[in-house]
Amino acid sequence: MRKQAAFLALSLLATVPLFAQGAPRGEAKAKVAGKAIAVEYGRPSLKGRDMLAQAKVGTPWRMGSDASTTLKTEADLQMGSLAVPKGDYVLSATKVAEDKWEINLTKAGDNAALGSAPLVAEKLGDPVETFTIELSGQGNAGELKLKWGTTALKTGFTAK
Repeated sequence: MRKQAAFLALSLLATVPLFAQGAPRGEAKAKVAGKAIAVEYGRPSLKGRDMLAQAKVGTPWRMGSDASTTLKTEADLQMGSLAVPKGDYVLSATKVAEDKWEINLTKAGDNAALGSAPLVAEKLGDPVETFTIELSGQGNAGELKLKWGTTALKTGFTAK
C-alpha cells in the first residue's frame, strides 16, 4: 500500500510541469504625468508563423497568450477620442480591415466594454520573434506599442 501511495504521489508530481508550461509573461511599465501605467501580457513566439497576417477581420485578439493582457493605470488616459479612467482593464486588439487595427479596452472584473482606439501600423526593420509590448512616456504624453514579426502597432495617449 505504501508503495502504491508513493508511486501515485510521484506520478502526480511528474504531471505538474505539463500544466505549468506556457508562454512566459512580460510586463511593460512607464510613468506618464508622474503616474504609473503597466501592461502585463503573455509572450508567445512566432516559430516561423506570421500570426498578425493570419488574424481574421472583426475577431478580437487577446494580444499575447495564456491569461488576458491587462492594463493598470493610476492616471486618467485619453487614447484618441477614447477616455480611459484610472483603473484596471483587459486589452485586446481587433483587425478592422486588412491593414487597420484598433485596441479594445474592457473594464476588469465586470467585463464592461469601455471602447476602442485606432492603432497605427508600421514596418519594423528587424523582425521580433517573441511578442513584445512597450510603454513609453515623456511629460503627459505616452505611447503603447505592440511588436511582433515585422509589424508594430501603436497608439499614443495623454495622461492626467
